[in-house]
Amino acid sequence: MGTRKRKENGTGGMFEVNMTPLIDVSLVLVVMLLLATPLAFESSIMVKKSEKTAAKAEKENDIKRIELRVVSADEVRVNRDLVAREDLVDALRPLMTADTDPVVVIACDTGVSHGTFVDVLDRAKMAGATEIAVTGK
Repeated sequence: MGTRKRKENGTGGMFEVNMTPLIDVSLVLVVMLLLATPLAFESSIMVKKSEKTAAKAEKENDIKRIELRVVSADEVRVNRDLVAREDLVDALRPLMTADTDPVVVIACDTGVSHGTFVDVLDRAKMAGATEIAVTGK
């Protein structure tokens, strides 16, 4: 009942539709849609308007910043003032106050050794710096 017998004549061929390529293409399309759908939702960039965020800021955030630039093995520039490396702790202590915790930003010129840079970091910590940032400029 459920089986079909096909006639095998010498002149006729077997005429059936091959569904494998159709299924393969359909599955590839489904996978591509599954992968592309989250990207379509994440592609938008949300930009906040400055008027709304500016109204929320009640107090001005003053972050005191001390800039150190290691010029050579013997000299360090502290906020535009050239100081000997040995005198760095004495130059930084008056800038470190108890009410404000300044951020110390340290940069190096080219040709300064790693040991000199680490020594400047240690001297900044000895002067009382708790937040130290290193920059490449």
